[in-house]
Amino acid sequence: MNPPRHRSGMRRAIVILPGAFTSGNLFFGIWSIVESARGNFEHAAWFIVAGAFMDALDGSAARMTRTGTAFGAELDSLVDAISFGVAPAMLVYFHTFRTGEWAWLLSFLFILAVVLRLARFNVEQAGHAKSQFFGLPSPGAGIALATFWPFSQTPFYQAHFFPVIKQPLALAVFMIGCSLLMVSHVPYPVWPKPGLRTPRGLVTLVVSLVAITLILAVPEYFIFPFIFLYILFGLIRAALLGFLERRPDHREPLHDEDPDDTGRPVDDDLNPKMVPFQIPRSRRRGGNPQ
Repeated sequence: MNPPRHRSGMRRAIVILPGAFTSGNLFFGIWSIVESARGNFEHAAWFIVAGAFMDALDGSAARMTRTGTAFGAELDSLVDAISFGVAPAMLVYFHTFRTGEWAWLLSFLFILAVVLRLARFNVEQAGHAKSQFFGLPSPGAGIALATFWPFSQTPFYQAHFFPVIKQPLALAVFMIGCSLLMVSHVPYPVWPKPGLRTPRGLVTLVVSLVAITLILAVPEYFIFPFIFLYILFGLIRAALLGFLERRPDHREPLHDEDPDDTGRPVDDDLNPKMVPFQIPRSRRRGGNPQ
């Protein structure tokens, strides 16, 4: 018996949903580059943040609808390289480094680090549930670099940081630091899963709602400091625990399992798009990798 036509159409709509969000991510990434070239730096920064939002949605959609594919995983990585590599690097180049003869090499270094980061993630961690990343996630680095401009234009920054910080030098150091952290093995925690059944999940839910409220209300004050503290947290924790001197075994994939409230492994990620490449085609499920 053939399935009803309306169900077939609904299934096709569900299948293309993750790809539509990935295309939205690419759209905002390209738009950001265009706005950077036009000198609209604040708009360019927020378009990168919008791309990150679309990037998170396409992973969630692929996981919830069980429509993840290897093609979607590769497409997502290519789009991420543009939205979180090329777009923020060009934004920084146009608003700070365009007058330097060789300053464009900083943008090249950052883009190279993003590409290497995404390639390494696909090989080592994609398709596995995890409780931490090895190396700074590329969306975090891209958002941090992009949102520095809006934060630097706030009265708070102008009054407290601008008089004592040499912005081109500080931004160059920050850019190089993010590039090195992306290709490092410094462990960065995955955002915990919110929920109502455990105290940890409830706390995560409350913190997530507060963060979303602040992002919508005062994005120029909240996003860059929040990402910056996340970057510092990974460094401080690595230094305290001695992880900087401990490289993972190259013979084993970089992953660990973080069970959800029911005890089952889950794909928790800042951008949760996992692809079980080794599972037979008839049983492939999940989302795309970061």
